[in-house]
Amino acid sequence: MSKTTAVQRPPAPDFSAMTPEKLIAYRDAENRWRASSAAWPLIGEPDSGAVIEWQELALPGRGLPVRVYRPASTSDGGADTRTDLPLVIHVHGGGYVGTAAQCDWTNSHLAAHLPALVVSVEHRLVGPDSTLTHAADDGWDVLEHVVRHAAQWGADPARMAVFGESFGGLISALTAIRARNAGLRLAAQVLVNPAVEVTETMYDYPSIAEYADNPSPAVPVLRLLQRFAVPSGTDARAFSPLYADDLSGLAPALVVVPTRDALADHGRRYAERLRAAGTSVRLTEYPGARHAFLTLPGMEPQAELAQAEILEFLRATLAV
Repeated sequence: MSKTTAVQRPPAPDFSAMTPEKLIAYRDAENRWRASSAAWPLIGEPDSGAVIEWQELALPGRGLPVRVYRPASTSDGGADTRTDLPLVIHVHGGGYVGTAAQCDWTNSHLAAHLPALVVSVEHRLVGPDSTLTHAADDGWDVLEHVVRHAAQWGADPARMAVFGESFGGLISALTAIRARNAGLRLAAQVLVNPAVEVTETMYDYPSIAEYADNPSPAVPVLRLLQRFAVPSGTDARAFSPLYADDLSGLAPALVVVPTRDALADHGRRYAERLRAAGTSVRLTEYPGARHAFLTLPGMEPQAELAQAEILEFLRATLAV
């Protein structure tokens, strides 16, 4: 994942005709581009106030990469050696394509200006050999691992948040529910243009109909995701936070909804359900913004506004 301006972005494929082999080839090429400096004009340049590195965690039965962001030291430019940083576990968007490096712009900003330790999960991508179950386990296991070793990470386990975008918002919402069930207290959850259900009813929303093909072909993308994420025999409701039996007692939530997005009603409906269950929730809509706008500061001016709101929300909930 070295940064080089020589990396070329692959052309967008026909998602409705995607084979497993084509998917693997496309995601490998696309992720090389997203992890390179060639993508910065679109996805933003990392904040110089943060130190960024890849680490590999030893999780049950596997190793898993995470992208770690720490505030830079004011003295020598190295990583801050504080031992009481709030912890943000981040999950990137893109279920079958995507990498933590595509979120350097936002995560480095949070690390530098919150300040915080941000650990972004390079979860297993859904595809021929991996399902939503694997990605959900990756999100949860990374949180549990870092909390268990909080002192080694220099993190304050009393000030923790989860933060996810799109498919990552789904993983983060599921993680927040698992944390409550396990008695692990989170201070906040940030869900940006989240997908919050993967049943067949995930398409039955006005926003899906309105933005099915514009500004991007959303329905073929979602059907491909669902095809690999919840194969036949999988209980899709068990991985759909919208249908969770109990949404009470969860961490306070910020739900960020770009209005020009097929998934806009997913976020709106989940905010309604959280509020009805007594969970504190702030729903903010960004008129005219498209899906994944937070990762597109080079073309979506409202990305900076959303980044600032997330920073302010986490400062308040994490008591920074």
